[in-house]
Amino acid sequence: MAHRPAGIHLLADLAGIDAALLVDADAIDALLRTAAVAAGARILHGHFHTFGPGMGVTGVLLLAESHISIHTWPEHGFAAADIFMCGDAQPQRALDLIDAALKPGTRSVRTIARGQL
Repeated sequence: MAHRPAGIHLLADLAGIDAALLVDADAIDALLRTAAVAAGARILHGHFHTFGPGMGVTGVLLLAESHISIHTWPEHGFAAADIFMCGDAQPQRALDLIDAALKPGTRSVRTIARGQL
């Protein structure tokens, strides 16, 4: 019997992003919600926090399939995204949408297969 991972976890470091894209908690919330739906995930709850005008955002969407989180550093043009999904959800689709919206100059992505079923 073949084993399959319980889920796929993408860790994305996105750099060289326009700072204006990294400070609006509502816009980042909307982006992650769109990305989750594009990946075929079901959103359960979200919480996004801004650290003040011109400051970074931290946020998370809880998904039936796990989660998407993001932390931004506009002063460095950097965002760290964490996308973990199980079942039929496709985390790469979520990352592709986030990448297209934020347009990083560089990105580094680690893909981790979590657990074995």
